[in-house]
Amino acid sequence: MTKKQKKTLIRIGASLGLFLILFLVDYFVHLENVIPNEAYGWILPASLYLIVYLIISYDVLWKAIRNIFHGQIFDENFLMCVATIGAFSISSYEEAVAVILFYQVGEFFQGYAVGKSRKSISSLMDIRPDFANVLRNGEIETVDPEEVELEEIILVKPGEKVPLDGIILEGESTLDTKALTGESLPREVKTGDEILSGSVNLTQTLQIRVKSAFHNSTVSKILDLVENASEQKSKAENFITKFAKYYTPTVVILALLLAIIPGVITKDYIDWIYRALNFLVVSCPCALVISIPLSFFAGIGSASKKGILIKGSNYLEKFNKVHTFVFDKTGTLTKGNFAVTKILPEEKREEILKLAAIAEADSNHPIAKSILSIQQPTEDGYVLTDAPGLGIIATKKNTTIYCGNEKLMEAHGIDYQRVQHIGTVIYVAKNDEFIGSISISDEIKEEAPDVIRELNQMGNATIMLTGDNEAVAKEVAATLGVTSYKASLLPQNKVVEVEALLAKQKEKEYLSFVGDGINDAPVLMRSDIGISMGAVGSDAAIEASDIVLMKDDLRGISTAKKIAKKTMRIVFENIIFALGVKGIVLILSALGYSNMWLGVFADVGVAILAILNAMRCAKIKD
Repeated sequence: MTKKQKKTLIRIGASLGLFLILFLVDYFVHLENVIPNEAYGWILPASLYLIVYLIISYDVLWKAIRNIFHGQIFDENFLMCVATIGAFSISSYEEAVAVILFYQVGEFFQGYAVGKSRKSISSLMDIRPDFANVLRNGEIETVDPEEVELEEIILVKPGEKVPLDGIILEGESTLDTKALTGESLPREVKTGDEILSGSVNLTQTLQIRVKSAFHNSTVSKILDLVENASEQKSKAENFITKFAKYYTPTVVILALLLAIIPGVITKDYIDWIYRALNFLVVSCPCALVISIPLSFFAGIGSASKKGILIKGSNYLEKFNKVHTFVFDKTGTLTKGNFAVTKILPEEKREEILKLAAIAEADSNHPIAKSILSIQQPTEDGYVLTDAPGLGIIATKKNTTIYCGNEKLMEAHGIDYQRVQHIGTVIYVAKNDEFIGSISISDEIKEEAPDVIRELNQMGNATIMLTGDNEAVAKEVAATLGVTSYKASLLPQNKVVEVEALLAKQKEKEYLSFVGDGINDAPVLMRSDIGISMGAVGSDAAIEASDIVLMKDDLRGISTAKKIAKKTMRIVFENIIFALGVKGIVLILSALGYSNMWLGVFADVGVAILAILNAMRCAKIKD
């Protein structure tokens, strides 16, 4: 709670205490009878209630006057002032004070709720670096990050934020990347690793060569995205803004007509003025004006906590209506790297890997790296001979190791057992005797099948687009359970496919494309909602997509879908609830069946309930 909020709370508490004391004294003593002269009996209660009124309402009065001079006449401050001052004029002192007092309670609660919902997003602002330690002429200079040039060397000490993107030249440390990715586990880094601005260095001093200027750094791009998110308003927010613009002056005119016309007809001016004032109290639109934007803000904040950056409430609203999810394969549904997936026969696993590692010891090929990642050479002294297009032959004294494809086995007359596998198969033989095979393919992400299944269960279509051949695409699609797929596509073909899917969509249904954000920028921009996977540090991702998943984790898609669905449900609940209650009480007020106490509930009570409902958007589990 801020100092300003604490002062407001103290003022509300003091005013409420004074009001209760005054109300009880007036109830038992009848303050209007204290002064003997009946003509002046009103002065004492009016004066005492006016003191409490001014203590609690001076800021509302000032805002109303200031806004009138700025051309903003019809706002909630104006409505409250007219209603309460009017109540004083017809001697409803206690109701006038009660209305403004509970209005201030509602305003305080609104401010507190908005502040609380901002924490999840404002915590992102904590990643903004304040300084950079630059190594210049053998000395360390502390400067603004914007003053650091490319290729300069900076030092980041334990506990400091990494101010700029770069490459670690010296040092090993642990990084806290939660503000960037939502990932709570620390990340270990060493010399040669890429490091992103916005991370917090935890253990050892790092020496970093700067690879991007501050305005192009990861932290700058994320902050810019978050700060501009509120500018992208949803249709619901735009509706509420336009609604309030015309609604408020309309109810003021209706209240004025309600006070004058029936009063002239019935000659009971006081009763109809009271009804009109009550009408004004009820009509205050703050329940909608505050709770709707707050719902979206809380939803976006909830997503940012989980490493999901949504560029605006319009994208959150649109994402709720997405029924078609189109996925790029490599790097999105799969890890985009070769890995050993099967070794046959299983009982010879250790021998097969040992021989293959010896043969692949000096190779930098991705397939060789996938073998060496799980098995290092246990013997040296072998002469390695590259057989172009076939594989590698390793020889040492009376031992010859053959490691390669089918053609290598056939070229040397080795009787091998053919393996049917979608991917790459490496056959291993020793001294003309076939030992076994290693199957290597692009790994499917562990969470991918579960996410696809969950999206399918929600009633969505899931489509995979890939440049791989038909056989590879078919196997991956079957493993994942996507509803359909297209293979052998060039990047421009993906755009054509998405265009065709968009043309088939029903009205008010949207399509989302999920890609790695680097090669898929055109199709990300063409889709209704572009989602970038693992997009930390990718310019193309942040610029082309509407939703950025900071972690390379597909589960963020279903989480974002749940957030969008719950947020929109709460938005419509608040609109229906607020308009429904206000409509009923407005009619009751016009007919004389309502008083200002019920009016206070229809205004402040409805606003508080709507805000409490909006805050549920911030409590969405993965």
